[in-house]
Amino acid sequence: MSGPSPWGAEPPLIDPAEFRKWIILEEAELLVLNKPGWVVCHPSKRGPWSSLVGAAREYLTCERLHLVSRLDRETSGLVLIARNRKAARDYQGALERGWAEKSYLAILEGELGERREVSAPLERDPVSPVAVKVRVARDGGGSKAQTSFIPVHTGGGFTLAEVIPYTGRKHQIRVHAQWIGFPVAGDKLYGPDERLYLEFVERGWSERHARVLVHTRQALHASELRFPAGSVSRAFHAPLPEDFRGLADSLWSDWSGSGVRS
Repeated sequence: MSGPSPWGAEPPLIDPAEFRKWIILEEAELLVLNKPGWVVCHPSKRGPWSSLVGAAREYLTCERLHLVSRLDRETSGLVLIARNRKAARDYQGALERGWAEKSYLAILEGELGERREVSAPLERDPVSPVAVKVRVARDGGGSKAQTSFIPVHTGGGFTLAEVIPYTGRKHQIRVHAQWIGFPVAGDKLYGPDERLYLEFVERGWSERHARVLVHTRQALHASELRFPAGSVSRAFHAPLPEDFRGLADSLWSDWSGSGVRS
């Protein structure tokens, strides 16, 4: 990377050499990447090296690519980019028809003692000062959303959990985690104070963030994406990034990966 800190209001530009390290798979129809937690997926006004898809276009020297899957800026993990329309139709169609299985890893605040199944529809939060914020719907409205939280390792007031979203709503995992009382560690919007998000957007990481949050970003990682049926049949895995592992190491001396794939 180059330029400012990755935890500033404006993320740094992507270093071309660093981008190559994120590539999990490169083939004629598909580019699979392990996105770091400070990179936006969609093109921005700051040039091609300011976003994942812009960097991919420069790397592949092509004008048009198709984002099959995408992640929030602070969520790390698997992103699939199709290199032609047919591949985009195949993979996006599998996702839309429910033929794909997604799995995330998250560090949650609190010790989750057992698997939790959450079925709670989501809607835009009309009372929050943050325009992008979502909440569990009131009065029977909203869009259907289902998530499973499975504890993998607990202790010291935190939980490493496998998270399986059965639907793909905006901010779904983070909203459901907050709703059951186990917010994602480091979450500026769905954590202890939503004003932390607004302050970060305006001024970047601050001393107040460091006092209140256990991590510089939301500790959420898209680790597995499987297509067991339909027009495509394959699976992808993204290893945990160093910052996520570092947080886990600092929380649990006996963690040692806890069976998580490297």
